[in-house]
Amino acid sequence: MLSHFARRMLGDVGAVFLVSMIVILGFAALAALVPVSVAAVSSRLLDVTAHNFGWLYLFVTSGFACFAIFLAVSRFGTIRFGPDHEPPEFSYTAWLGMIFSAGMGVGLVFWGVAEPLTHFNEPPLGIGTPRSFEAAQTGMRYSFFHWGIHQWANFAIVGLSIAYVRFRHNSRGLISETFRPLIGSGVDGTWGKAIDILTVVSTVFGVATTLGLGALQLNSGVVRFLDVDYGYSTQLAIILGLGLVFLVTAVTPLEKGIRYVSNANMAIAAALLVAVAVLGPTSFIFGVLTQTLGEYLGNIVEMSLVTSPYSGGQWVEQWTMFYWAWGLSWAPFVGSFIARISRGRTIREFVLGVMIVPVALSMLWFSVFGGSAVYFELFKQAGIADAVANEAPSGLYVLLDQLPASRMLVAGTVLLVAMFVMTSANSATFILGMFTSKGVLNPTRFVRVFWGVMILVLAAALLFSGGLGGLQTISIITAFPFMLLMILIAFSLYRDLSKEFAIRDESARVLNARIEQFFLREPEREAAREAEEEVHPTAPEADMPDPKSDPTQGISR
Repeated sequence: MLSHFARRMLGDVGAVFLVSMIVILGFAALAALVPVSVAAVSSRLLDVTAHNFGWLYLFVTSGFACFAIFLAVSRFGTIRFGPDHEPPEFSYTAWLGMIFSAGMGVGLVFWGVAEPLTHFNEPPLGIGTPRSFEAAQTGMRYSFFHWGIHQWANFAIVGLSIAYVRFRHNSRGLISETFRPLIGSGVDGTWGKAIDILTVVSTVFGVATTLGLGALQLNSGVVRFLDVDYGYSTQLAIILGLGLVFLVTAVTPLEKGIRYVSNANMAIAAALLVAVAVLGPTSFIFGVLTQTLGEYLGNIVEMSLVTSPYSGGQWVEQWTMFYWAWGLSWAPFVGSFIARISRGRTIREFVLGVMIVPVALSMLWFSVFGGSAVYFELFKQAGIADAVANEAPSGLYVLLDQLPASRMLVAGTVLLVAMFVMTSANSATFILGMFTSKGVLNPTRFVRVFWGVMILVLAAALLFSGGLGGLQTISIITAFPFMLLMILIAFSLYRDLSKEFAIRDESARVLNARIEQFFLREPEREAAREAEEEVHPTAPEADMPDPKSDPTQGISR
């Protein structure tokens, strides 16, 4: 009876679920019991990773961006996820809304003001003097870069691979299934389980990092309405409160839960964006957008591969590496979620939808919020830079204080962050349920709730052991092994696509040969008939004997 009840609650789980649970709970326990030691070990691992493999993060992420663009513009772009003429499952609006909300919602709100103003205070790579026009310009350019095509390329590669094997080959929706062209039946054994365990651990850490950022941002906003402190106890209470809400939404069907919340997110984000753009320095904002876009496109290669081997500085490690690692740790979750909602899309549609539209919206967001903050700081001395230096998430609220109806805008921002956190966590619990239930499209409610609790526990532990710095450190460390897996995922996808087109080309060759044989050999057959006529001419119908007059006709010998 108990085993039957357990099977109904857990569904089809196995070693991936159990091992992943043990690893995550073990780390959370260590972070809670010996936070200083965990922080010290994490810092040491970060130094080793950055010193020896920092260049690899830059090369690999740039390679993913080039590879995704190549797939879109090549003949591979015509391949559809599913039968060749199947229509998409979701409309463009709903599809793009879910992509954007699951991918970058909380991060954009958190860093929209904090990143440009942090670079304004401390210019990247020592370019310009602090709080100068040059520092503001450089800070905006690197904000575009960190939220541009490189970031979304990580999601695109994993999403393409999962969508292809899931809807083209009708395989399970697991990362390990993308390795079948490389290791064959090995994905059904120990190797496949190891890949899926690493995927689950990386995903949980990545989502927990975002949940921690959301708690910091909400804490900074809540103190403006309630008599609470900015600190760990408040952040823990926020995590618990949000957790209760998103765990309720986690047990609703995908279409009724995530889809509607994502649409609401987009509506609130759009309203906030328009309000700041209209009430703020509108002409300055669009001037920043135009100039920064040009600088981004003109310097993208240099920014993609810049390191600091001569000066030994840590700026690239603290920013570019963190962003690429954060994107890599999110790639299993976001990529799998986007794949789940992309049935019926072509590879070209997928890449354009994932790497163009969200990137354009991200750049617009930074131009509106970051550009407005820079304007008020340069020309109005609003104190936003000081606020960011003291408490990174507070910069957004100080910016909103400069605008009419600021209290309403702050309330809307707090609501937006809360909904973005719930959307990301809701989507993550769904995908983690798939990963740990052997790829089923609808994991049980208990499994989804379980992973929601794991994310909450880990986010609380990370904040307790290191705060914002701890979140960044763990993201870089845990993303490294999955980055190596993603290299193989990209190679496997290319091999699989090439094989499909090789089969298509061979089928087309055979068909063309048959058509050529039929049409081009018709004259030869006609010549053969004429030659046969010359050797054995057919008697005229009038000279042929009448069967009725010849009794031997029609009798076989």
